[in-house]
Amino acid sequence: MRPARALIDLAALRHNYRLARRMHGGRALAVIKANAYGHGAVRCAQALQDEADGFAVAFLEEALVLREAGIRAPILVLEGVFDAAELERAAAHALWIVVHHEAQLRMLETTPLAQPVNVWLKVNSGMNRAGFMPDATPAAWSRLKACAQVRDINLMTHFARADEPDVDTTLAQVARFDAATAGLPGARSLANSAGILAWPQARRDWARPGILLYGADPLPDDTHGLRAVMTLESAVMAVREIATGEALGYGGRFIAQRPTRVGLVAMGYADGYPRTVSDGTPVGLAGGATHIIGRVSMDMLTIDLSDHPEAGIGSRVELWGDVVPVNRVAAAAGTIAYELLCNVKRVRFEHRD
Repeated sequence: MRPARALIDLAALRHNYRLARRMHGGRALAVIKANAYGHGAVRCAQALQDEADGFAVAFLEEALVLREAGIRAPILVLEGVFDAAELERAAAHALWIVVHHEAQLRMLETTPLAQPVNVWLKVNSGMNRAGFMPDATPAAWSRLKACAQVRDINLMTHFARADEPDVDTTLAQVARFDAATAGLPGARSLANSAGILAWPQARRDWARPGILLYGADPLPDDTHGLRAVMTLESAVMAVREIATGEALGYGGRFIAQRPTRVGLVAMGYADGYPRTVSDGTPVGLAGGATHIIGRVSMDMLTIDLSDHPEAGIGSRVELWGDVVPVNRVAAAAGTIAYELLCNVKRVRFEHRD
């Protein structure tokens, strides 16, 4: 059996959720959109269902998968609904929905529902992607309040630069949100993962931890005690020696500066490991560490075993996890941990409590 696999530590997931909820101080929706950032939404929801205050997903189909799996906790649909039929299904499954533009508001006003829904009214406090403008928020809230299809109204916004603790954009967004919602009843939700960790001014009634649940710290200092949930690993499948001056792999990017012992690893960009990492990107090896040499190909990559004579065929290789933080690999690839975790595929997934 090909040794490439993703080990999902559900105890670490619970640890990270508890840390987020404790730090925030209020209730917390565990964000498990995009198949729980690549970790398996159903298994992650099942692991958290006895303690999470609720869940958040991107769109209706993601929520319905959870309902079909027996998840009965509140589920917030962050994109809201796209048409009246979706609105009816959301109501039938007791889903909470975000309303962030005029067409969704009109849809609620004109679509009879079997039971009213809980609405999260989104305010555009400065990200300028989705949400009602601050001066339009009170009128939108009043229309929702008058709507027979609406049970409760919460108020929310989303931060553009909360992962930059030295930039005051987040405080400006908090101030705009507070001004726009002043005097309006309803619970508030401002803090995403970085908001929870870096901005105590944003900690209100509901938090929405996402990437931090999976152990990837969204802040540069990476000092919050998060535990890696996914360990992406494989094994050495072959070993060869190349002489000084010989090239390795596609494009001959790596040129050996000494006699080099090369380990061929069963993992490539078709599995989700980024092709764009440079030579020197770290990997874990049998409790120690080495690094990538040569360009990552579709099904395989190559590592330097020159200083590890004990390593050979079958030696375990960690691409990211406890030894190599996924943020380090993301930085080497010029991207973010979110993208790497969401892109893992084709490997075996093993969930462990």
